[in-house]
Amino acid sequence: MVTRSLPTKPRTTDYSDKLPDPPRVPDMMEQMPAIAGFLTMLRAWFRNRGDVFVGIGGYLWKTPYDGHGPYPDGSFAVGIEDVEWLLQRNGYVISEVGKPPDLVLEVGSRSTGRNDYTEKRETYAEYGVGEYWRFDHSGGEYHDAPLAGDRLVNGEYEPIEIVSEADGRHWGYSEALGLEFWWFRDESPGWNKGELRFRDPVSGEFLQTYEEIRDAVEDAEAWAKSAEAQAESAEAQAEAAEARAESAEARAEAAEARMAEMESELRRLRGQ
Repeated sequence: MVTRSLPTKPRTTDYSDKLPDPPRVPDMMEQMPAIAGFLTMLRAWFRNRGDVFVGIGGYLWKTPYDGHGPYPDGSFAVGIEDVEWLLQRNGYVISEVGKPPDLVLEVGSRSTGRNDYTEKRETYAEYGVGEYWRFDHSGGEYHDAPLAGDRLVNGEYEPIEIVSEADGRHWGYSEALGLEFWWFRDESPGWNKGELRFRDPVSGEFLQTYEEIRDAVEDAEAWAKSAEAQAESAEAQAEAAEARAESAEARAEAAEARMAEMESELRRLRGQ
């Protein structure tokens, strides 16, 4: 019998052995706003950390020989030696990384919602995932709650406290992220469902979404163009004022020269 030694961490940049793509999810279009928000907001927030992995949609396997396993909507881990390798791997293999993800997220859907808060909850606890969060944009139609979280304690999940605000928003604190998970209603035309957001408990500010970052960049670019136009206008005005001053100086010199000529002519006439 041949015993295979499992790697404990990525040791190559060869991406040819990437895991296969997970099967298509029937309700992905409905889930995508929250999944994309998880990816973009957290990657932007942790952009200066080279050891942070934020991924969506890849497999979660115990070993590279499993051939099956859940594929969380979102995964998060810190202390990762080679983040780029893990992203190209197309999945998270615990034996290769050396640790389970610190957090996984499942977004509610009509086809998989019940499984998220029953069987998958047990699976992620078995895999050793530190925190398991569930976000249901429908407000609880697909999951058992709009927002729920569990923290692994002695091998079992214990519910994370979720605060429900009077205005219908819900939130809970993630120790893995150092951020608050938030659910609140998005009143955008054609949507009118829950929106996933994150808030920094220190500053009290919400992490910017992709749209907010894009709008801020566009506003900054517009301001820069306006400032440049104002600077060009001021420069043109200064040049015009300088030209007027030079013209006035030239006229003054001409008048002075003419006055000298007249005085000289007057003296000549008096001498006659």
